[in-house]
Amino acid sequence: MNGVDWAHVVEEIEDVGLSQLNAVSSFLRQMLVHLLKLAAWPDHQAAQHWREEVAAFQAEAVQRFAPSVRQRLELPGIYRIALKQIRALKLDRAAPDWPATCPLDLDLLLTGEIDDMERVLAAAVTRG
Repeated sequence: MNGVDWAHVVEEIEDVGLSQLNAVSSFLRQMLVHLLKLAAWPDHQAAQHWREEVAAFQAEAVQRFAPSVRQRLELPGIYRIALKQIRALKLDRAAPDWPATCPLDLDLLLTGEIDDMERVLAAAVTRG
């Protein structure tokens, strides 16, 4: 069959897809961490930097996103990892009670305005 190693070709295509999925997942997680920081500490001196980071991570996620990635993204798991990461932070104030499930959907994360994402998260956070 014309010397093409089809098993290897399929494996390479799957690797590219997995790499793309992992990149989008990573950028979404980083967005969520920064958005959670903004929801908890909106007046922190680093808040503007966090917003800039959210915009950069969103642009990277969008650039790597493909429709085939959507069905394989596990937003609840990405959110759980982001929560674990943010709970390890020791900022100048106690963190609020975070929502158990991610209040942001994939479409808002990929195409929404940062102000809208902040508003949704802030409304979902319970302050003690």
